[in-house]
Amino acid sequence: MEKKYDYDVLYLGSGHGAFDGAIPLASKGFKVAVIESGLIGGTCPNRGCNAKITLDAPVPLQRQVEDLQGIVTTPISLNWPKTVAHKHDVIKGLPDFIGGLLVDHGVTLLHGRGEFLDQHTLDVEGQHVTAAKIVIATGLRPHRLAIPGSELAHDSSEFMNLQELPAKIAIIGAGYVSLEFATIANAFGSEVTVLMHKEKALRRFYQPFVEHIITDLEKRGVQFIRNAGISHFKKDGTKTTIYYAENKNLSVDWILDASGRIPNVENLGLAKIGVEYDSAGIIVNDHLQTTVTNIYASGDVIKKEQPQLTPTAIFESTYLMHLFAGETSSPIDYPAIPSVVFTSPRIARVGVSVAEAENNPAYTVVKNNVLDNWYRQVTRETFGENALVFDKEHHLVGATEVSEHAEDVINSLLPAIELNLAPEQAERLIHLFPTISSASWELL
Repeated sequence: MEKKYDYDVLYLGSGHGAFDGAIPLASKGFKVAVIESGLIGGTCPNRGCNAKITLDAPVPLQRQVEDLQGIVTTPISLNWPKTVAHKHDVIKGLPDFIGGLLVDHGVTLLHGRGEFLDQHTLDVEGQHVTAAKIVIATGLRPHRLAIPGSELAHDSSEFMNLQELPAKIAIIGAGYVSLEFATIANAFGSEVTVLMHKEKALRRFYQPFVEHIITDLEKRGVQFIRNAGISHFKKDGTKTTIYYAENKNLSVDWILDASGRIPNVENLGLAKIGVEYDSAGIIVNDHLQTTVTNIYASGDVIKKEQPQLTPTAIFESTYLMHLFAGETSSPIDYPAIPSVVFTSPRIARVGVSVAEAENNPAYTVVKNNVLDNWYRQVTRETFGENALVFDKEHHLVGATEVSEHAEDVINSLLPAIELNLAPEQAERLIHLFPTISSASWELL
């Protein structure tokens, strides 16, 4: 006789790796619960994507006004305290909204920290809860440098909650968070220095396009120190000094440690029950199943090659919903996953990378100066390039763009890549005109 559990499916964590699947699964009649020790919704709604894009919103507007000088009266000024207040207004209701959706669809919310007692049981603040299947969706957290004085640095959440922007900021790292927040802080008037661990930034992106972003930021006053070799931080009165390279130092008002993000796998009792993981995350098979058969993982906590992004977590959570509901038994089949860095200009990509294509005779890379299209001249864009990757049958299989509209262009081209559209099929798609989509598809 099958053992009776409290729940059919129990999610540990309440981010996109959980709630996007938990809600429809509960709607199908399954008994579902979500454990969360912090804000409902996890990182993205509360201290990630939503907050960041709200702080960024004035920056492309500032850039567009610059491009339209003479047509639009300049200069404009950006107000940091009011932007932070606006950010708070945008996101403050999201935990209750997401929590309300969960409850309204029959999901039980368990507030507290969960720890495994055995493969079917978790302790939640002294309450023992059991489930037939358990999904670990605990996400990532900011990495902290293991150097003397590391406690003097701050993380991305602290940056987004600053009531006043420090005059002189150092940012450690050269990934998404580093370049995005360098763009924002510089636009709002801070003196910014980016200290890079190695020579290259945004290593997954086409480097000539990345270097254009760096050059643009340098022209705006951002300093980049490559191969910095940071040794330690030290408090000096109201300032903090960064010691790096060979006897070099930099005195700043505030340090953002954007050296990466690491999986939340500690203190969950995973080793005790046999769930394998390493420093890159939880190890899963092609059904997102861990080394314990009834325990799965979803979202950024998974060790994987796919980008650790919100849309990836949503896809994984939705896949598990279909798997648990008996609507599929197939392995997860990831689609083309686009990624974007919200600098200004943006850089975005999807599919086969330019670097991969340039070393493979099966592909052809076509590079375009997108400013040649009249539509880009409407707002007097000053720079824009893309690289499109085609296979031998001229199917679009990859795209990368750097421009003020890069994210919209990649979104527009995504169906051609994911659906493997032949040229004659692409010709049948009629786009609204004039739009960035119509301008982009003219290049295919």
